[in-house]
Amino acid sequence: MAIDYKKELQNAARNMIFTHDTDLLIKMIVRMAVNKAKITHASFFLYSEERQGYLLTVSKGSLGKKVPLSMVCIDKDDVLVRFFREHKNSFTFGREALIYEEAKEALSGTKIKQEARQQLAQVLYQMELLETTVCVPSYFRDKLLGLLLLGRKENGRKFLDEELDFFAALNSNVAMAIRNAQLFKELEYELDRKRQMFLRTTIALAAAIEAKDHYTHGHTTRVTSFSLEIAKKMHHSAKKSINDKFLEDLHVASLLHDIGKIGVPEHILNKRSELTVGERNRIKEHPMIGVNILKPIKELEGPMLGVRYHHERFDGKGYPEGLAGKQIPLVASIISVADSFDAMTTDRPYRQALIKERAIHEIRYLSGRQFCPSVTDAFLELCREGGI
Repeated sequence: MAIDYKKELQNAARNMIFTHDTDLLIKMIVRMAVNKAKITHASFFLYSEERQGYLLTVSKGSLGKKVPLSMVCIDKDDVLVRFFREHKNSFTFGREALIYEEAKEALSGTKIKQEARQQLAQVLYQMELLETTVCVPSYFRDKLLGLLLLGRKENGRKFLDEELDFFAALNSNVAMAIRNAQLFKELEYELDRKRQMFLRTTIALAAAIEAKDHYTHGHTTRVTSFSLEIAKKMHHSAKKSINDKFLEDLHVASLLHDIGKIGVPEHILNKRSELTVGERNRIKEHPMIGVNILKPIKELEGPMLGVRYHHERFDGKGYPEGLAGKQIPLVASIISVADSFDAMTTDRPYRQALIKERAIHEIRYLSGRQFCPSVTDAFLELCREGGI
């Protein structure tokens, strides 16, 4: 049955658009070469900046016809690579591929100059070592990204023109797709690098808060840990569908939930006796101070909800806005439970810490009043399992 190579090319191009994995892209083209054209083996060498050469990425076909393992990398100055670099605009034989039989025939003629003859002889010797019948280059603009090496056809016949044109067009599409995949990977790396830098900055800010409030050392770390565990438990218990974005916002919000305390005088934060009404009111300003600090950073819109509302109560008696029930963002409701539990189980200058069981009892008792019931349920379940 004849193969509709135009249709195959369209299908391949369509699949490449949605593939951002370089190895997977190359596997696609090598598998297609072997299966569609019925060839003994196919291999793809991809340029590696690190190795400064063309690294064997995929090899498919009968074991005895694969590229030898000792040839896993072709140097960037190798004669085969130089041939394609030098002939990227005008191929010696009028095609965007090098066919062993055509090159050998041309070598026995008189049309090729002596210098080119020497180079071509070396290229043919390289192809013989690699047991390669056809070499197809992959270019992105002027850069040689890779080489597709094809073995002979299983039936021993020559490659048809339409097959060679198909491989040339396919490899051209692959070059674009590979470059896109590489750019996508570079972008992912850059985003991850910036995310890590952002988190480290956030942790440094959290450390600055704790340096000011001597009696809450380790509080931010514990609240963050408790908050994330509660959220994961809610997700696993099917009480809430929680995605990676929510967890990331919760992580940052937990780290920064008390950042507004930077704007509260140290003598109030570290006071050993009970606070006056005025002093309590100053401390109650810290959520909005935190919001004002973070407001210029657009990326913190999600986490800012936790900073702003983690002292709201389910019954509407909290601050700064007196929100109630479902009006309170989930990120804030989770931090509220984690924050309260850690505060109850930590020594303060004006009181000793409660034992863990007493603090758990308090949170259970205040469920539906101070705390969101679904968050409390997840917290209590974690406590029973020993997760907190």
